[in-house]
Amino acid sequence: MKIAVLGSGIIGVSTAWWLNQMGHEVVVVERQPQAGLETSRANGGQISVSYAEPWASPQVLPKLVKWLLRDNAPLAFRLQFDPHQWSWAFMFLRECMPARVARNVAALVAMAQYSRRTLQEMRRELGIEYDQQERGILNFYRSMHEFEASQKMAGIMRDHGVERRVISADEVVAIEPALARVRHAIVGGDYTPDDESGDAFRFTQELARLAQDAGVQFRFGWQLSRLVSAGGRVHTAELIGPDGQYEHMRADAYVAALGSHTPAFVRPLGVPCPVYPAKGYSATFPILQADAAPFVSLTDSEHKVVYSRLGNRLRMAGTAELGNPTRALSTARCEHMATLARELFPTALDFDNVRYWSGLRPATPANVPLIGRTRIPNLYLNTGHGTLGWTMGVGSGKALAELICGKRPEPEFPFLG
Repeated sequence: MKIAVLGSGIIGVSTAWWLNQMGHEVVVVERQPQAGLETSRANGGQISVSYAEPWASPQVLPKLVKWLLRDNAPLAFRLQFDPHQWSWAFMFLRECMPARVARNVAALVAMAQYSRRTLQEMRRELGIEYDQQERGILNFYRSMHEFEASQKMAGIMRDHGVERRVISADEVVAIEPALARVRHAIVGGDYTPDDESGDAFRFTQELARLAQDAGVQFRFGWQLSRLVSAGGRVHTAELIGPDGQYEHMRADAYVAALGSHTPAFVRPLGVPCPVYPAKGYSATFPILQADAAPFVSLTDSEHKVVYSRLGNRLRMAGTAELGNPTRALSTARCEHMATLARELFPTALDFDNVRYWSGLRPATPANVPLIGRTRIPNLYLNTGHGTLGWTMGVGSGKALAELICGKRPEPEFPFLG
């Protein structure tokens, strides 16, 4: 079959790679000049199987009102006169029910574990280097209330076969000595030795290069205008080229891996797609003092930010704004991130040459991505991964490729179709 993959982030490139490996003719359409230049460009770097938790939970509800009033809140709703936002928010509240949370955790962990195994196999077989670290993820807590509340989720994760150890503040510092200067502010932590970190952008670009060498065609600089249906199927993809020329591209099947832009192209076809952009920020600091910067990937639970060492850089990322669908940087949020990083690592980082970035994460109300066939037989979705695109990316691509080939994927996941 000839299959058009729309989008070349970690999700789209992974899907294209696996479809090619399964014998299909694959063309990738991407409006940017290279792969991975949008949401995959500068994320937090964590492959966080052990923290594959939905935002929607009973515990988050009391915090939402307080966060509405804060400019630098970890999860901020910017209410708009947008029916899609209100619909999404209503579904988010529904997903906070305990029974739904349990179901969502099971789905996220299953896909995340499968994706990590897939990534490890690809790394061994393809030799891709992407500043990977296999030192686990260390989540530290500043509040005893937060620390104690986290132990319930840690227990749930262990029930799903995930090693998530509850540790003392002294053990936190023993695992990551770079936190020694703030030992007085830490009450405890979780440590997940099997988790990893690495540069998603570098991986995506390397995999795109290998896919191209294997025969995948990449059409960079081509903008998808719309999908045209006829006879109950997608008939063609209308494209606009770099010089403004129009083209109608035909394929046997189409995969929408367009992140937060996916709904705009599939809703006109009558395909539901409850994905809303959750704007996230990152800051990348050059490392000046190697032994004062962390090697283990960290999560500051109170502030909901993560830190990952990527070679001679430290990537910090976090926050989510719902209702601010632009990539314009907030000065207040950038300054807040720099303040948090300076508190932890004042001598380790080059604060004069920090690079800030924002991206629009494609979030579903349940945090469970949309993977599989739509009501249109030759249209597939691979989107809605939220903050877990890097964690679940390569597994999602392989699973969808198997579905397209008529196979049953390995993970126990609520695939579409």
